[in-house]
Amino acid sequence: MADLTEENRKSAIAAALILFGFGAAWVFMPRLMLAVGSVSTIAAGILAIAFVGAFFLIFWLRSRSQNRKRR
Repeated sequence: MADLTEENRKSAIAAALILFGFGAAWVFMPRLMLAVGSVSTIAAGILAIAFVGAFFLIFWLRSRSQNRKRR
């Protein structure tokens, strides 16, 4: 098992918080999709795409930030 340095600990905590936040939002996604879908099905589709895209965007931005700190 790798040593748990301060940087690794912060990364693990940040990842856990992000996953927990998106997990909590995922619970409310069906209700949101139904509410938005009653107004516009296209808007509901855009909401779903934005939610999934935001998940990957956050981790991508975090990796870029960490790569800049290492240089």
